[in-house]
Amino acid sequence: MTKIKIVTDSSANLTDAEVKKYDITVIPLTVMIDGTIYVEDETITREEFIDKMATAKSLPKTSQPALGTFIETFDKLGADGASVICINMLEAISGTVHTAEQAASITKTDVTVIDARTTDRAMAFQVLNAAKLAQSGADKQTVIDQIHATQAHTKLFMGVMTLNNLVAGGRVSRLTGAISTLLNVKIALEVDDGALDVKMKGRGVKAINKFFDKVLEDIIATPNVAEVAISHVGATERVEEYRARLQAALPSLKVSVQPTVPIIATHGGPGAFAVEYHTQALA
Repeated sequence: MTKIKIVTDSSANLTDAEVKKYDITVIPLTVMIDGTIYVEDETITREEFIDKMATAKSLPKTSQPALGTFIETFDKLGADGASVICINMLEAISGTVHTAEQAASITKTDVTVIDARTTDRAMAFQVLNAAKLAQSGADKQTVIDQIHATQAHTKLFMGVMTLNNLVAGGRVSRLTGAISTLLNVKIALEVDDGALDVKMKGRGVKAINKFFDKVLEDIIATPNVAEVAISHVGATERVEEYRARLQAALPSLKVSVQPTVPIIATHGGPGAFAVEYHTQALA
């Protein structure tokens, strides 16, 4: 049976231990801060990025991996006859998936590229489930089916405390950003089927708290939640409170908390956070 190898990009927010344990190949994105280029999780840590972004003269600029990097990776992984499944972040925030698709059409390796239609730990759920199946010797179609099943059973909600980064990055108009800043507006986004949907906007912290109180209540009430992940951009106190609440209500539930990666932090801005979860999804 043909061996299956899993590739993803660094926006998946995997831990070093997960990458090693499940033999996942991660292609990093890069970020430029005041003229200096850093490689995610290689030449800059997530904590260092948050500190540097806070003092940067302008919004950091993120770059997707080069076409040649994908081709070289695919060629190397397929040299022994293995097939590759490459899972990339939603195209709404990056063209990485299209670069991977172009590379797949050039390499001699059998490569299937999948748009995760999400990112961060919500994307990691797909990557990890795929990698576990690949390690067990599952065939390519079984792994692909599991990825899509996980995708269909995953939710990602993001709280944005300031629209400055979204405005600077061109995600919202400057007029909207100026008004929102003036009125102390916070927004909650859901990544839904590959799109960023605004689910709530309100004035002050109380508005965002109310929305995420409901998200936590929904998680607690939802049957068969397999895992919850909480990512953040320097919002340690808030997310630790969320974890404590979930663990108190569901002691056996796995709830992980960690800083997000630079590309997500760049768009979300200081204080941003995300609550991501998936239910059991067996293909």
